[in-house]
Amino acid sequence: MQVSVESGEGFERRVTVELPAEQVEQEVTKRLKQIGRTAKVDGFRPGKVPMGMLRRQYGGHVLQEVYGELIETSYRDAILQEGLHPAGQPKIEPKTSDDESVFSYVATLEVMPVIDSPKVEGTLKRPVADVADSDVDEMIEKLRGQRVTWSPVERAAADGDQVKINFKGVMDGEAFEGGSADDVPLVLGSNSMIDGFESGLVGAEKGGSLTLELKFPEDYRVEELAGKPVTFEVEINEVAESELPEVNDDFAKEFGAVEGVDKLKGDIRENMERELEQRIKARIKSQAMDLLVESNSTEVPGALVDEEITALQEQTRNRMSTGVPGSSMELPREMFEEQAKRRVILGLLIAEIIKQNEIQLDADRVRKTIEEYAASYEKPEEVVEHYYGNHEQLAAVQNVVLEDQVVDWVLENAQVEVESTSFSALTDEG
Repeated sequence: MQVSVESGEGFERRVTVELPAEQVEQEVTKRLKQIGRTAKVDGFRPGKVPMGMLRRQYGGHVLQEVYGELIETSYRDAILQEGLHPAGQPKIEPKTSDDESVFSYVATLEVMPVIDSPKVEGTLKRPVADVADSDVDEMIEKLRGQRVTWSPVERAAADGDQVKINFKGVMDGEAFEGGSADDVPLVLGSNSMIDGFESGLVGAEKGGSLTLELKFPEDYRVEELAGKPVTFEVEINEVAESELPEVNDDFAKEFGAVEGVDKLKGDIRENMERELEQRIKARIKSQAMDLLVESNSTEVPGALVDEEITALQEQTRNRMSTGVPGSSMELPREMFEEQAKRRVILGLLIAEIIKQNEIQLDADRVRKTIEEYAASYEKPEEVVEHYYGNHEQLAAVQNVVLEDQVVDWVLENAQVEVESTSFSALTDEG
């Protein structure tokens, strides 16, 4: 086997492989003989079919089969011989030659980039925060809001009240689809309706009716209505004020704290502290990954970016079609290009850091991570057992832990500043 390599633009390589034609012929003849042992041809017994007839009947198919297998094995041997590290699949093209003694082809491929020792340049801010009593109180208020009840009142509606209304929307003198409904509950100030609708109902009373002259936002989700003036005829069926439950032992039991309010507050604090830890960890990891990319400018093969774009398209399709695979939704590749390139760069940098620093997976950290995932479930021990019994889910956690170990390496090599913040500031980021 003769191999030559020609460098193209960027990461492209053209690998020319030449094999003796005699090798191809020997393999074709060998397979035709095997076929001849059982081939049924009119006028001949199995094993007695002439080679010439076997070639005419089966030769084309066998030759293509031999070509395919020889290309596969010789390509693999060629890249090993030349020390190439392909990024993606090659494009194989036969090479025409006047020399009938050789069979040759050209494999065009991209190779993996050579990454120098990854470095970290810049500052990373480590958030520091505690769960304050006021944070717990605010969470309890949110839980009270989930148990709100409404009591009808005989007075004008105020901000924060719930009204039940019939409404009819008219545009250009005609009602439009989706613009009318009856006995709809609406909390004034909830921003559920377009600007001016809810504020226009403040002061309205049960049994009253009014007309609202409004305009749909320019960026309204229904293109036909965006930016258009609209008239709503509204009838008030009921005005009700909110009643929040008292924070007592009965209230605590509704949220699983059968021991009472103190237990509820303890559970809430524990959950919030767990969430705070996760938010801080996520913020640090995000900064560490950004710092890695910013500190290590590198180009990457288009083949790897294309593969990542395809994966992101599929993930997005599944997410948008409620997890049903095979969606025909067309998503432009351009919208994923920047994200895909960043993910490829990060993957290469992380792999190189792990290799150069001989980072070994921390099994204890894997278990701790799984136990943290399981802590919010009713039977955490069963969740832990499930992870260790599922190869794919366990591998996913192991990858996360390896990334976290790389984050530790970044923290060791970056300038780190402490940033005082609060629970609400971290969680309000979404």
